[in-house]
Amino acid sequence: MSASGETISDICLSTLRATDRDRYLACLLSPPDKRDALAALYAFNAEIARIRDVIRQPLAGEIRLQWWRGQFEEGPNEEAEANPVAAALFAAVEKYRLPRQTFIDMLDARIFDLYDDAFPDRNALEGYAGETASALIQLAGLILSPSDAAASAQVAGHAGVAHAIAGALLLMPNHSARGQLYVPLDLLAAVGLDRETFLAGDDKVHISAAIEAFAGLGLDHLTKARALGKIPAAVMPAFLPPTTAETVLKRARKLGAGAVHQPLLPLQWRRQLRMVMALVRRSI
Repeated sequence: MSASGETISDICLSTLRATDRDRYLACLLSPPDKRDALAALYAFNAEIARIRDVIRQPLAGEIRLQWWRGQFEEGPNEEAEANPVAAALFAAVEKYRLPRQTFIDMLDARIFDLYDDAFPDRNALEGYAGETASALIQLAGLILSPSDAAASAQVAGHAGVAHAIAGALLLMPNHSARGQLYVPLDLLAAVGLDRETFLAGDDKVHISAAIEAFAGLGLDHLTKARALGKIPAAVMPAFLPPTTAETVLKRARKLGAGAVHQPLLPLQWRRQLRMVMALVRRSI
């Protein structure tokens, strides 16, 4: 417990409330006995996902990612044990026997976020999403129910890609402002654009086509996830964050080039209601 009386769990939940409201809400809708571990997992994800926002040079970000990588490869040191998020995360890793290699792969994938390189094609984007968003769903599922997590791995794969694309669309104004791009180059080429012309923002017609195709790719993965059937009730809380993806993807597809400047995120009460409904339906 900290000097202010906060527990490690309180700190993780506070971090989420400030940095990732959807996963914070998902924690609150999860079984109480799993909440601390899920909060630690999601707080870790929030920290590594926003490194680009708090650094000036990519090398500083790589050093931070390498610090985390070292904790997974060699075991947590005293510095990690003094870090509330790290301490809670490694307690969860130990308790639920979470695969350390999955975390290492996630950290390696996040190096992409630190630079302005683009994905060459859709396969590269899907690989990145698989090692970040999809892996996070699967890790949460392992905390909730290992056997059901294995049974829903394919759903997690598609749901993660849809969620990652929705997230990239939500953050597109920030990404574009600093010259960062998550739309794959092969998708841009298919509509007559390249990285520079997309980021310049002048060719609204072709930019609209690119955003519609990008959002359409996310919706395609969402459709594939739903086609796999109902999600086991025990791991359904792990799939709550991606339930916001559909609204974001459909709004982006409708707005086209306007999605670069207009808000896409539904109101919080709508997102929370959608999560509750998803728990009942057992589908994203």
